[in-house]
Amino acid sequence: MARQIRPFRGPDGTNWGVEVQVPGASNAMIVFHHPGGKTARLDRYAWDIWNGPESRSVTSRVAPEKIMQSLTDDKLALLFRRSMPVSNDLTRVNRAS
Repeated sequence: MARQIRPFRGPDGTNWGVEVQVPGASNAMIVFHHPGGKTARLDRYAWDIWNGPESRSVTSRVAPEKIMQSLTDDKLALLFRRSMPVSNDLTRVNRAS
Protein backbone atom coordinates (compact mmCIF):
# COMPACT_ATOMS: atom_id res chain seq x y z
CA MET A 1 0.00 0.00 0.00
CA ALA A 2 1.48 3.33 -1.09
CA ARG A 3 1.71 6.24 1.29
CA GLN A 4 -0.86 8.95 0.69
CA ILE A 5 0.72 12.40 1.01
CA ARG A 6 -1.23 15.64 0.67
CA PRO A 7 0.38 19.05 0.14
CA PHE A 8 0.02 21.81 2.74
CA ARG A 9 1.45 25.32 2.57
CA GLY A 10 2.60 26.50 5.99
CA PRO A 11 2.19 30.04 7.32
CA ASP A 12 5.78 30.90 6.29
CA GLY A 13 5.24 29.62 2.74
CA THR A 14 6.94 26.24 3.22
CA ASN A 15 5.31 23.41 1.27
CA TRP A 16 4.85 20.48 3.64
CA GLY A 17 3.71 16.96 2.84
CA VAL A 18 0.92 15.71 5.14
CA GLU A 19 0.54 12.03 5.98
CA VAL A 20 -1.79 10.11 8.32
CA GLN A 21 0.04 7.59 10.52
CA VAL A 22 -0.86 5.32 13.43
CA PRO A 23 -4.65 5.51 13.04
CA GLY A 24 -6.55 4.20 16.03
CA ALA A 25 -10.20 4.01 17.01
CA SER A 26 -10.45 7.64 18.10
CA ASN A 27 -7.29 9.43 16.93
CA ALA A 28 -4.50 9.49 14.37
CA MET A 29 -1.07 11.06 14.14
CA ILE A 30 -0.84 13.69 11.41
CA VAL A 31 2.77 14.05 10.24
CA PHE A 32 3.99 17.16 8.45
CA HIS A 33 7.00 16.16 6.34
CA HIS A 34 9.49 18.97 5.69
CA PRO A 35 10.30 19.43 1.99
CA GLY A 36 14.05 18.95 2.64
CA GLY A 37 13.41 15.22 2.77
CA LYS A 38 16.97 14.26 3.71
CA THR A 39 16.18 14.00 7.40
CA ALA A 40 13.17 13.76 9.65
CA ARG A 41 14.76 16.36 11.93
CA LEU A 42 12.45 19.13 10.70
CA ASP A 43 9.27 17.03 10.46
CA ARG A 44 6.39 17.87 12.79
CA TYR A 45 3.38 15.95 14.13
CA ALA A 46 0.01 16.55 15.77
CA TRP A 47 -2.82 14.30 16.96
CA ASP A 48 -6.23 14.50 15.31
CA ILE A 49 -9.22 13.35 17.35
CA TRP A 50 -11.74 11.25 15.39
CA ASN A 51 -15.46 11.39 16.28
CA GLY A 52 -16.86 8.88 13.78
CA PRO A 53 -18.57 5.56 14.61
CA GLU A 54 -15.17 3.84 14.94
CA SER A 55 -14.42 5.94 18.02
CA ARG A 56 -17.02 4.02 20.04
CA SER A 57 -15.21 0.70 19.66
CA VAL A 58 -11.69 0.15 21.01
CA THR A 59 -11.11 -2.73 18.58
CA SER A 60 -11.87 -0.77 15.41
CA ARG A 61 -9.46 1.34 13.37
CA VAL A 62 -10.18 4.37 11.22
CA ALA A 63 -8.95 4.07 7.64
CA PRO A 64 -6.17 6.61 6.91
CA GLU A 65 -7.98 7.56 3.68
CA LYS A 66 -11.07 8.49 5.68
CA ILE A 67 -9.05 10.73 7.98
CA MET A 68 -7.22 12.31 5.03
CA GLN A 69 -10.56 13.17 3.41
CA SER A 70 -11.71 14.91 6.60
CA LEU A 71 -8.64 17.19 6.73
CA THR A 72 -9.73 20.55 5.38
CA ASP A 73 -7.25 23.39 4.85
CA ASP A 74 -8.54 25.09 8.02
CA LYS A 75 -8.18 21.91 10.07
CA LEU A 76 -4.64 21.38 8.74
CA ALA A 77 -3.74 24.96 9.65
CA LEU A 78 -5.00 24.37 13.20
CA LEU A 79 -3.14 21.06 13.50
CA PHE A 80 0.05 22.68 12.18
CA ARG A 81 -0.18 25.46 14.79
CA ARG A 82 -0.50 22.78 17.48
CA SER A 83 2.19 20.52 16.01
CA MET A 84 5.44 19.55 17.70
CA PRO A 85 8.84 18.60 16.28
CA VAL A 86 9.34 14.88 15.66
CA SER A 87 12.93 15.12 16.91
CA ASN A 88 14.55 17.44 19.38
CA ASP A 89 17.92 19.14 18.80
CA LEU A 90 18.48 19.72 22.50
CA THR A 91 21.16 17.58 24.05
CA ARG A 92 20.31 15.38 26.99
CA VAL A 93 21.42 16.37 30.46
CA ASN A 94 25.03 15.43 31.04
CA ARG A 95 24.75 12.81 33.77
CA ALA A 96 28.49 12.93 34.46
CA SER A 97 28.30 16.36 36.09
